Amino acid sequence: MTDTTHRPIGIARTLRTIAIVTGVVSLVAGLVILVWPLKSALVITVLIAIYAMVAGVIDIALATVSRGLNGWLRAGLALLGVLFVVASIVAFANLPSTTVLLAVVVSTFLGIAWILDGLLSLLALGGPKDPFTPVRRSRGWTIAFAIVSILAGVVVLLSPLFTALWLWLFIGASLLVFGVIQIVRAATLER
Repeated sequence: MTDTTHRPIGIARTLRTIAIVTGVVSLVAGLVILVWPLKSALVITVLIAIYAMVAGVIDIALATVSRGLNGWLRAGLALLGVLFVVASIVAFANLPSTTVLLAVVVSTFLGIAWILDGLLSLLALGGPKDPFTPVRRSRGWTIAFAIVSILAGVVVLLSPLFTALWLWLFIGASLLVFGVIQIVRAATLER
């Protein structure tokens, strides 16, 4: 017969430890981003370049050693692998430029997404004529949301690098705040 009276205490202690560790990691990551925004963005670019290199090598290896693949699939995997490896090499050779390009691409996609979200919200107004659908009941709010979304998207597209910087700083501040909250929550858990 096993003693289960201490099991809840052990689980609570484990959860508390996990919460503290994740809080500290979040806090440190937030501080690093806020103190060294450009260097931390460069580190993220390095991690993505490493990922591309590893993915490329794996794809080339799969194309080379997998016996069950047809010729086109092998060729496609090999080509994809080579593209990943070349992209990784180019990224490592031009880390600052790649970091800026990555920031601009992410911000541009965000801007496009906001514009599309606003346009789709407006299109939803022309949908079913049932007055009780959520879109119909909140017509004014939907129009306001669409306008703000489209305007935000346009602003982002006009200045994607500036947007990327502020978004990065916002992420850092959010991680910092979430880290502190997580640590405080963990400290108040029952022991």
